[in-house]
Amino acid sequence: MSWGTELWDQFDNLEKHTQWGIDVLEKYIKFVKERTEIEINYAKQLRNLSKKYQPKKNSKEEDEYKYSSCRAFLATLNEMNDYAGQHEVISENMTSQITTELARYVQELKQERKTHFHDGRKAQQHIETCWKQLESSKRRFERDCKEADRAQQYFEKMDADINVTKADVEKARQQAQLRHQMAEDSKAEYSSTLQKFNQEQHEHYHSHIPNIFQKIQDMEERRIVRIGESMKTFAEVDRQVIPIIGKCLDEITTAAESIDQKNDSQLVVEAFKSGFEPPGEVDFEDFTQPIKRTVSESSLSNSREGKSESRFSTKSKGKLWPFIKKNKLSLKLGGGPEDFSNLPPEQRRKKLQQKVDELNKDIQKELDQRDALTKMKDVYIKNPQMGDAASVDLKLGELAQNLERLRLEVQKFEGWLAEVEGRLPARTDTTRRQSGMYEPQNTLTVNNCAQDRESSPDGSYTEEPSQESEMKAPAPEFDDEFDDEEQLPTIGTCKALYTFEGQNEGTISVTEGETLYVIEVDKGDGWTRIRKNEDEEGYVPTSYVEVFLEKNAKGAKTYI
Repeated sequence: MSWGTELWDQFDNLEKHTQWGIDVLEKYIKFVKERTEIEINYAKQLRNLSKKYQPKKNSKEEDEYKYSSCRAFLATLNEMNDYAGQHEVISENMTSQITTELARYVQELKQERKTHFHDGRKAQQHIETCWKQLESSKRRFERDCKEADRAQQYFEKMDADINVTKADVEKARQQAQLRHQMAEDSKAEYSSTLQKFNQEQHEHYHSHIPNIFQKIQDMEERRIVRIGESMKTFAEVDRQVIPIIGKCLDEITTAAESIDQKNDSQLVVEAFKSGFEPPGEVDFEDFTQPIKRTVSESSLSNSREGKSESRFSTKSKGKLWPFIKKNKLSLKLGGGPEDFSNLPPEQRRKKLQQKVDELNKDIQKELDQRDALTKMKDVYIKNPQMGDAASVDLKLGELAQNLERLRLEVQKFEGWLAEVEGRLPARTDTTRRQSGMYEPQNTLTVNNCAQDRESSPDGSYTEEPSQESEMKAPAPEFDDEFDDEEQLPTIGTCKALYTFEGQNEGTISVTEGETLYVIEVDKGDGWTRIRKNEDEEGYVPTSYVEVFLEKNAKGAKTYI
């Protein structure tokens, strides 16, 4: 099958078909180019997504990644980053192996097609020129034949006319002979031109055109083969990254399988365990007896100095956490006591252990620096020209003082740590340090009664001794100060955004949409103190209310 023999008369259709083939190739190039753009944009979006959910440095999010589920999520983000890289590889390989190569091939194909069809047009023009020459020779031969026939008829007419002179007859005869000679010459020329045309026509349709069309056919078949190879490359580029993508997915699966729910639960216990014992039973208070009642564990004030029962009940509603004001003041001034006695035992132990570890690291740094200075001093002693050994003594003295100070700090914190862990006896009432924050009481009670503890909004806690111990020890001095405190003034209003059930001591329940009075703004602990009625006060989460403070409220600041 050859276009030269089968399609010898379809020059125009072949020209259109080959142009269509080039258009198809350019369309495929455009398709691959758009695919590479999709791949690179997809990779970019995946990288941005992975970066968006990466934990920020020096933030609380870093602490979350101690949990196995969060670590698995972090591994997933990292694998998605590698996954995006493979899509970038797909884009790069398609661009270099398909788009760039085919674009160059299209230019070569267009130039080759132009050359072949130029040769075809040139051959077509040549055969048309030969045909015109043949037609011209034919018409000239026909015209000369007619002229010779008319000259012969005119001679015969003159020769038969007796009135015509002999000279005229001779002239007509010569004219007829001349015309006959011209007709013969035209005949010979026509015959020669016809023979030449037939030869040119045979070569045109059996040699020139078939050769040109065969080249065009080869060119078109190469184009078809090339587009097929490009499609194979298109699939191969994807296939090459499948193992790596599969490995990324396997890593994600491995990370998911590494999630340990039991370990995560244990981490929650370690993070939030307070170390407290559950509270003991509440003693029954018999108000029918005329005896002087002891302090109730369920109330946060006492009935000394002859206060009436109604006033006592009112105070118990309005006054919450007797030590919270002192706690907040201590947090503002010094950020809490040095021995972390404001924290629950377990949390305190962790803070103390962390502090000991930090001090030990500082000591190691100082020791390393001391060793380096000692070596430098030895070098200066052996080689005085390199430096003065006496200049190092001052720095060594400073390091010795720092080391001594750090060791004392370590001993101090290790003592507190040992106390918390039970290696040393607990401090008694006589040796208890009175800090700005109320310190929890660790006294041993008769009959091993459990101590009641309450958690306050600012994260600190208070401990109330049992009735047996309270009968022996007087109440702290600032209890009177708190009980005698006048009712706090209103500094603004607030609107409850959500319903809050105040089930813990010191909190108050509010309903969504309820309007309340603000008597103390959030001090940074996440709680706002409000008044619901004349004698109902308590704390609610700051995020549950929208606060509107009065302009003249001193130190007013809204936390929403």
